[in-house]
Amino acid sequence: MDVVIQGLQKSFDDVQALHATDLRIRQGRFTTLLGPSGCGKTTLLRMIAGLETPDQGEIAVGDECMYSSARRIEQPAHRRGFGMVFQDFALWPHMTVFENVAFGLRASGKTKDLKRQVQEAVDQVRLGGMEDRYPHQLSGGQQQRVAFARAVVTKPRLVLFDEPLSALDAMLRDEMRLELISLVRDIGLTALYVTHDQTEAMSMSDEIVVMKQGRILQIGRPEDIYGAPEHPFVAQFIGKSNWLAKDRSLVRPEHIRWRPEDEAEDKEQRYTGTIRSVSYLGDRYEVQLDMGELGLWTAYHQRRLPHGEQANLYVSEKHIHHIS
Repeated sequence: MDVVIQGLQKSFDDVQALHATDLRIRQGRFTTLLGPSGCGKTTLLRMIAGLETPDQGEIAVGDECMYSSARRIEQPAHRRGFGMVFQDFALWPHMTVFENVAFGLRASGKTKDLKRQVQEAVDQVRLGGMEDRYPHQLSGGQQQRVAFARAVVTKPRLVLFDEPLSALDAMLRDEMRLELISLVRDIGLTALYVTHDQTEAMSMSDEIVVMKQGRILQIGRPEDIYGAPEHPFVAQFIGKSNWLAKDRSLVRPEHIRWRPEDEAEDKEQRYTGTIRSVSYLGDRYEVQLDMGELGLWTAYHQRRLPHGEQANLYVSEKHIHHIS
């Protein structure tokens, strides 16, 4: 069943954290709320979870209403049938792995075959043999797996992720990102994920919801969000953008050529800039160029170019994206 949000909004004193928002979280899909700090994504997540009360609007799962300001309905968090994975893991330090995972089942009264259910969840996150360990005896990645097992053991209709990888170091974060999305897809969960990290959003999501200042700017597949941004902020926030006309048309760095294309099917435009910096990225060099009135551009090259040198850049019209 889809989770349907209509007209949801929230203020804290004089600050409008979330303007009236409509959103559909589709069953079986991995949806990500993406935006900078203070954009309203965590507020929206917490209202869906039942941890924050909206000012207006409705939240429904299929035909079942979770919240309605007009009808005065508000299901408490523990009755919504959602799982949640927090940023700080929120594990009970005095409980073993087994007891932490079993906690949700006990709290919801689902204790039939408890041992079997817990063991299945522990095995799914590849922590078999660690059932009797305590959180302090686990690594950060293992603690994250326990938190995930606890969220899914109750077989929730929706799992909510509140920046669950931000507390991990960079290498472990990359590893856990791949592991997490694999687990979500293997189990067949519906997931709503909150992050400010565009790499996480682009690599994990079926659908991305880009937010800014309490409003949704664009919803779409990662490919559409990157390749066809509908708002200047979306273009700037996701990936690198080279502007040909301020807030109106852009080209991505990977589509810039250093030589004209022979027998090009589309007309190419030539631009001239001065190389200001060159950064080695391992598989390529990232080149920053001063393009005069067009500002700074980013392009990629296979060798290191000298600072201060002028360069001609070529852009095919088919790679120019216009924001309406």
